[in-house]
Amino acid sequence: MSLASALKTGDVAQLPSRRDEDWRWTDLRGLIRTLPPAAPTHDGDVPTGLFAELAAAETVFVNGRRVADAEAASAVVALRFVALADKASQSASHALVVKPGESLVLLESHEGRAAGYVSDVALDIAVGEGASLERIVLVDDEAEAVNVVTAEVALAPGAKFSQTVLTSGARRQRIETRVSHPGAHAEVRLDGVYLLDGQRHADLTTVVTHAGVDGITSQLTKGMVADQARGVFQGRIVVSPGADQTDARMGHHALILSDKAEVDAKPELLIFADDVSCAHGNTIGALDENALFYAEQRGIPEIEAKAMLTEAFVGEVVERIAHDGAREIAAAWVARKLGSQV
Repeated sequence: MSLASALKTGDVAQLPSRRDEDWRWTDLRGLIRTLPPAAPTHDGDVPTGLFAELAAAETVFVNGRRVADAEAASAVVALRFVALADKASQSASHALVVKPGESLVLLESHEGRAAGYVSDVALDIAVGEGASLERIVLVDDEAEAVNVVTAEVALAPGAKFSQTVLTSGARRQRIETRVSHPGAHAEVRLDGVYLLDGQRHADLTTVVTHAGVDGITSQLTKGMVADQARGVFQGRIVVSPGADQTDARMGHHALILSDKAEVDAKPELLIFADDVSCAHGNTIGALDENALFYAEQRGIPEIEAKAMLTEAFVGEVVERIAHDGAREIAAAWVARKLGSQV
């Protein structure tokens, strides 16, 4: 069951539903009664991307169709998925290989420039031995859109993979990352920020499977929900038999700024090996009332005080982005979203 198979066959019965354990908080079958028609070809100009001028080259998909390809030799590349057709469906797939010993920064954006679209994106990423990849993902969907982004990441020994996802949600949205971790001194960092208002929904799901000795995973996700928004975090780290000396850390922390907002969190550690160091933490609460009172007493309006405190709260995740330009854009995006949300 998947959105991809439903779009391919036209059968809404192929959509995942709340009966599927991993999709119980992101029900697509109960939401989508009929699938919209396929998006038409776009022959006009493409709007400027969210990471304009940072990348040496870019690969661009518009309405699910590839319209530009990045040069393979570039050290910083942009990957864009742009929706420009109202109430239409689109699907796209892309494969990325980082060769042994190479380093790459991937600036990925999902840009909703249309209303009520349904989108499915599948990524296949391979990071070679001793190579490194930093993936920064900005998901800026339209409020009534449905979007599923799934990345399958395979690491070779000694590889490094870092990821930061930033999203403001959609009517239904799921950003899923699955990592095959070989151990063998490979390192993974999986981070995320979700800032949701209105009736927006965001589901950040990750699965990391450690298959060998001496692997490292670090994960930090922070979110804020207001109004009637819903945030979902599902993080699973599997330490397979024989994957001794694994070091895995997971943290999820969320702020709820409305009585009608909701956060569903399911952090999991499945450990089948000895001699490991693994831990996870999960907190959900409101803004610190003392800090809010302190700011207001110094003349800062309540709305600005909430935005300032929330920005500081998620700032820890943004600061972990290694690429300077991408970190600046991410910080500006957070500030812009919070300026309109709290």
